[in-house]
Amino acid sequence: MNSATPKVFLPVKGKPLILYTLERFVDVQNVSRVILVLPAKELARCDALIRTDRALDALRYTLWPGGVRRQDSVRQGLNCLDADCEVVIVHDAARPFVRPALVDRCVEAAFKDGAAVVGVPARDTIKMVSSDRAVSKTLPREGLWQIQTPQAFRTEIIRAAYERAEREDIEATDDAMLVERLQKSVIVLEGDPLNIKVTIPEDLTLAEMLVGGNFHLQIDVALGRSPA
Repeated sequence: MNSATPKVFLPVKGKPLILYTLERFVDVQNVSRVILVLPAKELARCDALIRTDRALDALRYTLWPGGVRRQDSVRQGLNCLDADCEVVIVHDAARPFVRPALVDRCVEAAFKDGAAVVGVPARDTIKMVSSDRAVSKTLPREGLWQIQTPQAFRTEIIRAAYERAEREDIEATDDAMLVERLQKSVIVLEGDPLNIKVTIPEDLTLAEMLVGGNFHLQIDVALGRSPA
């Protein structure tokens, strides 16, 4: 992001990005507690920000120090679960526009099938490209999906996946990859193109455009879908 400030604390229309994400989870029916896994030095700053947001008064949350890699941080979060937790949702703090209804659907699918992720079908032509930027192969779009978060898993499955990853020194870019290595089925639910992950500076500009007004309702009407 070309910024000394961690991206989840960058302002979008004057409010830190992380608060938009947390506000979405206040309206999720199937979530009883949110565990925010952050660098240890950022825990106090995040707690102070949450306490300034009246929309988060009802949010039950725990702040927990993370690790060096993404999967190290998820593993740390798993160590902080309530004893009776049946399903775990992993979500990127930098995806502030997730629909609460989509999170609930993901949880319900994980209860039923053990593991569920959300994504959108690939709309562009996908090519494999070598390190010298030469095209090595063009992949058929049919069957290709861009996977997002949330990703939801029965607790015993995701714990087993992380235990195996630690034993075998496996590194993965998302949690579902580790579950797949257990030969467990992962169900894909159709996600939302607006469930963007803020990654580069231009994404902040897009986030500014999406904040303000009921953007999900507007896009649903445009696409002729029923709002959720």
